[in-house]
Amino acid sequence: MSSAPPPPASGDDYPVLTEPIPVFDRRPTLRESFAALAVFNYRLYLGALMLGSTGGWMARVAIDWLVLELTGDVRLVGLAVALQFAPTLLLGAWAGVLSDRLPRRYVLLTTQVVATISNGVLAVLVLSGAVLVWQVLLIAAVTGVAGAIEGPSRSAFVSEMVGTRRLRGAISLNATTFHLGGLLGPAISGVLIAALGSGWSIAINAGTTAIAVLAISLMRGHELVPTPKQPRSRGQIREAMRYAWRKPAIRWTLVLLAAVSVFGMNLPVLLAAAADDTYGTGATGYGLYNSLCAGGAFLGAILSSRRRSLRLRDVVGFALLYGGITMLAGWDGWYPVFLSALVGIGVSRLLFAMSAEALTQLSTNPAIRGRVVSFYIMVLMGGQAAGGVVMGAIAEAFGGRVAFLVAGAVPVLVAAIVGLVLARRHQLRIRVDLRRPRRLLTIVRA
Repeated sequence: MSSAPPPPASGDDYPVLTEPIPVFDRRPTLRESFAALAVFNYRLYLGALMLGSTGGWMARVAIDWLVLELTGDVRLVGLAVALQFAPTLLLGAWAGVLSDRLPRRYVLLTTQVVATISNGVLAVLVLSGAVLVWQVLLIAAVTGVAGAIEGPSRSAFVSEMVGTRRLRGAISLNATTFHLGGLLGPAISGVLIAALGSGWSIAINAGTTAIAVLAISLMRGHELVPTPKQPRSRGQIREAMRYAWRKPAIRWTLVLLAAVSVFGMNLPVLLAAAADDTYGTGATGYGLYNSLCAGGAFLGAILSSRRRSLRLRDVVGFALLYGGITMLAGWDGWYPVFLSALVGIGVSRLLFAMSAEALTQLSTNPAIRGRVVSFYIMVLMGGQAAGGVVMGAIAEAFGGRVAFLVAGAVPVLVAAIVGLVLARRHQLRIRVDLRRPRRLLTIVRA
């Protein structure tokens, strides 16, 4: 795998060419795909990320339900959601500047300590029966701010743990872990809320963030490969925006991510609508649907780790695949087709998410990576926050099947438009080869 270029002296000198993206010159073995796990610091980090992502989603679901229990006011539930996600939109770019300026390990440690204390206090209040709604909203805001500051440093810190040679595999493992947590957390929290109440989901999240504090503290500092920190200067956010816009691999990836995150990544809403309205399977069906998506996501992670190259056309293709399978899930047909489509949704979602994140990070100069990653996180988290409201309204008004169709159709449309733009700009065409089924459809230069 090729090495990343050294950081330039000034922002205007950052290279903007998309190629060459670091690639394997042959299909990697399983051992090479998981080579990042040989690094002690990364093993600690990945375990903490898995627990933290799952616990974080458990707490988000529990907080929303808790506000509804305390007030019965759906508008306050919407406020709780906004307080958890809005800081990412408001502070994300500034958090990227901090990531490029401060030691990322200590940023992570500080934000995890804040999250542990906040969630622990809220868990005690809920389990003791002394909680008030203003306390819930305040702690939701505090944890939202901590998460917004942590995000860019969490993603960019990976290169400091594993170096350039293992970076692509580590990014794939990261994306797998993060998105698996997003699938598992709401399902586990739903079961706990029904059986024991909201307090225990929040308490578990306090425990997972405490484990993250311990894991970060136990890292071997001498084994880290820190990137050069950027001095304080004016216009660093504008510099990163210009950089991202000038690189097609980043610009178009963010456009596709916006379409998929707003319309296609709100699986709890879609699956709840399917379990309640479309198929009437209740909580049992909801758990099954989440399990099928999670299983597909695990398979997608394995498939992604075996890929030899990473290009923008792959991200476009996976967005098309994800949208098409999501539309299939909304087809008014045989129930086993719906269940099979859920596995496909899990596979294609992970393939898209890992390719998009890996392409964004590997296309970015290390000296500006924190700021560019902050844009990626803002689009991902902000899109899911807005999409929850949009897709919830569609499911409520038109039913679960229509919601699935819309969730798939918009990513398909956007990916098709991006693909046409890229094809015209680079003079690409689709080649069909009936004699070689494994290369039935390929994109080649005209």
